[in-house]
Amino acid sequence: MSAIQDQDAQARPRGTRLPRIARRAQLLSAAQDVFVAQGYHAAAMDDIAERAGVSKPVLYQHFPGKLELYLALLDQHCDALVDAVEKALESTTDNKQRVAATIDAYFAFVDDEGGAFRLVFESDLTNEPAVRERVDRTSDRCADAISKVIAEDTDLPEEEAKLLAVGLGGIAQITARYWLTSPQGVSREAAARLISSLAWRGIAGFPHV
Repeated sequence: MSAIQDQDAQARPRGTRLPRIARRAQLLSAAQDVFVAQGYHAAAMDDIAERAGVSKPVLYQHFPGKLELYLALLDQHCDALVDAVEKALESTTDNKQRVAATIDAYFAFVDDEGGAFRLVFESDLTNEPAVRERVDRTSDRCADAISKVIAEDTDLPEEEAKLLAVGLGGIAQITARYWLTSPQGVSREAAARLISSLAWRGIAGFPHV
């Protein structure tokens, strides 16, 4: 066990009784640390239980297996991303600011220190149908939210608005992931601003209703 893990275990004494909701949140947090660090296949329930400072039976009381635990965590963060995109779109009626807020929502999601974006965008379990379905559904839900705004504010048919929305979401998440690992040292604010400018120059060219 690393020094950090040892400190965490000491901070969460084994056998401490927590309300069920709090215990579940604790287990999900520990699972996120392990899955992000090791990937799904290398992670073990023993590692997660140790990280959480609980026994394996306690872990299995809440989650019957590793896949169920992973899916619960994936659901949590997929919902968080969709919620962030929807709130960004609802934050203003100025379309230029909407684009900026939406791009920033993706950058903020990727920049979260817990690394949850790796479970959504870089999972090593995408061959598992339940995982693939959740990831695809998340991208689709984000695109639906974006396309609704595009369709309302332009004369584009629904199908074309959806295609543009998929493109905007793809640009946002791919560039945000590249930015996170780029050695060039561009600040998050500057990076999001650059991509927002690129996206706005494209989408602003479509005629408004």
